Amino acid sequence: MAHPYFLTVAYAGGGFHGWQIQTVLRSGQGELWKALRALEPEAPMPQGTGRTDAGVHARAQGVLIQVSRSWDPYRLLAALNAHLPWDLRVMAAQPAPEGFFPRQHAVAKRYVYRLGTGPAQDPLRHGLLWHVRGGGPLDAGAMEAAGQGLLGTHDFSSFRCAECVARTPVRTLHAFRIRPAEAGLDLVFEGDRFLMHQVRIMTGTLVDIGRGRRPAGSLAGILAARDRAAAGPTAPPEGLYMDRVWYEARWGIGEPSPFGEGARDQSR
Repeated sequence: MAHPYFLTVAYAGGGFHGWQIQTVLRSGQGELWKALRALEPEAPMPQGTGRTDAGVHARAQGVLIQVSRSWDPYRLLAALNAHLPWDLRVMAAQPAPEGFFPRQHAVAKRYVYRLGTGPAQDPLRHGLLWHVRGGGPLDAGAMEAAGQGLLGTHDFSSFRCAECVARTPVRTLHAFRIRPAEAGLDLVFEGDRFLMHQVRIMTGTLVDIGRGRRPAGSLAGILAARDRAAAGPTAPPEGLYMDRVWYEARWGIGEPSPFGEGARDQSR
């Protein structure tokens, strides 16, 4: 298998038990591998940039595949999509340089969490956002101000679930902002890497602040506690999207990271 290709893959997460392949349960990686083996029966398993939880969506899961011959990128995209289910699609394909691995060479990621804040849940967006019910409108200004307290490099132990197996809880959050969306808000998180459930727990905590259940200045104390019990609830998976990934510039995959690359601990 001498020809590597890089794919940008999107999927609606509601029908998947996450990206990573499962023994029995349906996964994004498993579905893509089945489609790939329809073209290349001996193709090795596709390698993604990162795991996503069950129910989480992706617009830009970066995937490395290996095939035995050279393909026109569009024909490869079309051939794979012909064998894929409706809720998973290859959005772009390009040859990948030898030695490139998406997980190891990612330097930053953007996750977007979509909140619905209207008086009633939009049935056409069911499963695609978290509709926050009751308690009046969210105070987006307080949420955005509070989120600035998460910026920088911290021990995010208070914002990871008990099942997280990362060797270190230290992560860097480069940017956070809130942007208006149709009948709701998008919370945008950009960082070097994220712990298991980190974005969902940060979102749940910020929603508590938006509802007036926590003071906007409480995040410093939550970070310092290094205790999951100090933070807010875990937001449901259906509002979360892997929106973008930046890779080391030397590989020529996409645009360079706006946050630079710096020294990174690959132990995760």
